[in-house]
Amino acid sequence: MRFFEIFSLFFVLGAFSLAEEEIKSEEGVLVLTKDNFEQATTENEFILVEFYAPWCGHCKALAPEYEKAAQTLKEKESAIKLGKVDATEQNELAEKFGIRGYPTLKFFRNGSPIDYSGGRQADDIVNWLLKKTGPPATALPTVEDAKKFLEEPNVAVVGFFKDQSGDLAKAFLAVASGIDDIPFAITDSDDVFNQYEVKDGTVVLFKKFDEGQVAYEGEANESNLKKFIQSNSLPLLVEFNHETAQKIFGGEIKSHLLLFLKKGEESFETVSEAARSVAKPFREQVLFVTIDTNEEDHQRILEFFGMKADEAPAARLIKLEEDMAKYKPESAELTAENLQKFVQDFLDGKLKQHLLSQEIPEDWDKQPVKVLVAENFNAVAFDTNKDVLVEFYAPWCGHCKQLAPIYDTVGEHFKDNENVVIAKMDATANELETIKVTSYPTLKMFKKETNEIVNYDGPRTFDGLVKFVESGGQTEYPEEASESEDSDGKPSKDEL
Repeated sequence: MRFFEIFSLFFVLGAFSLAEEEIKSEEGVLVLTKDNFEQATTENEFILVEFYAPWCGHCKALAPEYEKAAQTLKEKESAIKLGKVDATEQNELAEKFGIRGYPTLKFFRNGSPIDYSGGRQADDIVNWLLKKTGPPATALPTVEDAKKFLEEPNVAVVGFFKDQSGDLAKAFLAVASGIDDIPFAITDSDDVFNQYEVKDGTVVLFKKFDEGQVAYEGEANESNLKKFIQSNSLPLLVEFNHETAQKIFGGEIKSHLLLFLKKGEESFETVSEAARSVAKPFREQVLFVTIDTNEEDHQRILEFFGMKADEAPAARLIKLEEDMAKYKPESAELTAENLQKFVQDFLDGKLKQHLLSQEIPEDWDKQPVKVLVAENFNAVAFDTNKDVLVEFYAPWCGHCKQLAPIYDTVGEHFKDNENVVIAKMDATANELETIKVTSYPTLKMFKKETNEIVNYDGPRTFDGLVKFVESGGQTEYPEEASESEDSDGKPSKDEL
């Protein structure tokens, strides 16, 4: 063989060897870079990739669960791989896949990515991946298969069907396809039926808490079955944390009893037991949730409800619709009897929304910019003799702080005008039944005579605001004066 051919052969073999170089792994998780990413996502039919930042607290919390999930898949001899990318180092990859927050997880099937939508516990990750790569429900032909299937997960659902063409069986398989974080199985085996003492045409949810297992007794439709599974897959009393937040706020049940308690104090166990004792009849209508007020991460939630940590134990009911409605119990004593009445009165429509309000400051009208609270808002804003401009702000909002000196000069400009009022209200501490604020700052004019409400969407400048007021709420602005400004939003339901 000539030298050139020998050299070419070694070059090809060397290149092949380099291309097939084993990717480094840490605790079963592949360490991916721009040099090996394509290799990892094309050689592996299924791979879940976490884009993380070393300093990110949520990434640090996810790390042990992610590693545990990788080990579980390895033990199952699954072909599914887990990988991770330090997005602060691998900027090209982060930019390519549009990574804007951490951690972001993407699932690659033959190199094509989709967003990961499961939970952040190891079981959630594994179940999501198995659901995405296999049938919606695992077949259980033997008792041994059934025992093995039910051995690991905290929650699992099994359909016992001799005939899969019935309405309930069809609804079961449809729900199984749509729920990614819970494993589903199906069986037609008499031995499995007998082992679990279940009749044909039954759906059973198995769990390692509360009553252990519960059979579905509702109508044969997807909606009811899905609600049954999601409500029973959580404990009667759910502890709010990063892992459960998605299941609490992303589930089918939109009414939640929130119990603000201090772990370590006697009242925590007393109130928890009282809540648990009355929760079961309400479980498909209201979630019972505990929030530890000792946790620093939960202080924003307390602020949202206008509460302080030393008010615990305390309760609030919320209904998640387009606007969140909040309710407060009459009695501060959180006994089983009081909690049962509070929830039942809520379901019966007997409760009035609880709206936050501060006390009216003694000097509320002494400055050019008047200070409004919920209690005096209607009297001032809906005065038909005046045009009233109101800024709804949040004390922590950066854009509100930038606007403050400009807004003060606007107030100074109109202070002697008897037909105009410039006012502001802390919308985090004061709530109105008819006006909902979703971002800060929000500016609205309440027009004299008609009380028509006009939103101000123009430039946050002295000239822009003055022209708006003087024009009686003109909503068209010169193109050169318009500017795009981001606003700081209220905490969303997912952040709570």
